[in-house]
Amino acid sequence: MMIKPGLRDFFWVVAGALITLILVLALMHFREDQSPVAQLAFKTKRIELAGKMRLALALSSEAGNSAVMATTDRDSHNFADQARAATILVEQDRRELTELLRKGGTKNEEELLAKFAQTFTEFQRIDKDLLNLAVRNTNLKAYRLAFGPAEEVLKEMDTELTRIAEKAAGSAKDSCPMQQLANEIRIGALHIQTLLPPHIAEENDLKMDKLESLMAREDRNIRKKLEDLAGLLKSSGDSKDDEAVTARYAKFREIKAQIIKLSRENTNVRSLAISLNEKRKVMLAGQDTLASLVQAIEQEPIYGVPVNPR
Repeated sequence: MMIKPGLRDFFWVVAGALITLILVLALMHFREDQSPVAQLAFKTKRIELAGKMRLALALSSEAGNSAVMATTDRDSHNFADQARAATILVEQDRRELTELLRKGGTKNEEELLAKFAQTFTEFQRIDKDLLNLAVRNTNLKAYRLAFGPAEEVLKEMDTELTRIAEKAAGSAKDSCPMQQLANEIRIGALHIQTLLPPHIAEENDLKMDKLESLMAREDRNIRKKLEDLAGLLKSSGDSKDDEAVTARYAKFREIKAQIIKLSRENTNVRSLAISLNEKRKVMLAGQDTLASLVQAIEQEPIYGVPVNPR
């Protein structure tokens, strides 16, 4: 017996309605078949995970900042390891929360977590670059050279120049030219020394070029005066004094070259700029998204529990 088209269509409509009802019931089953206590526990678990992510993200950011500000390589590495460990915790909790939201979260919650995931990926990229720079500490090493070995060798050179000037003062012959050259060499070296800290602190390459140009010009003048002083000392039979001054200035030039090379890498300056700008913005964006996610979960109704009006 043939089923009339109208009756067949009716059967299909009924079947479709039953399938839809089954799907709706399946979706609601997770919550409606749970007791209010179980529903509250599920909500609390998701809020707890989101809260842990916020805390770990803040800890990672703080540890990264500490790695940038640390004054020793050891401390920088320790803080960098702490930052990486906190970042791993964020990712672990994110994955767990993703699974929970798939089981019983809303579409809005899933979208918020997906948005955070994108922000967190950017945070990880920035953090990787920042920490790799921070642990190198090239600016700090440059400062240590400038105010350590470079300063010491200039003091030694100054002592030699003072001795030359004092010896020249006791001799009528060539005393004034020697004293003048000694003073000019001393002043020129001190001028170079004063240009090193601004170079180390500078983040602009063009400004560093100008500072290096000033140092190079002063260096040429000093070496010319050292040659003139050597001629006068040789004529007076004091060539050893010239060798001592020349050797110390040569050592200063070597240290200065190391300082400039480290300063050019600028890892502390660059990592600090990244920490205060790019990383801070991304971290705050991630925190805001997680805060919105927590709020969305908190506002979920618990089936079987009346909503208290505010």
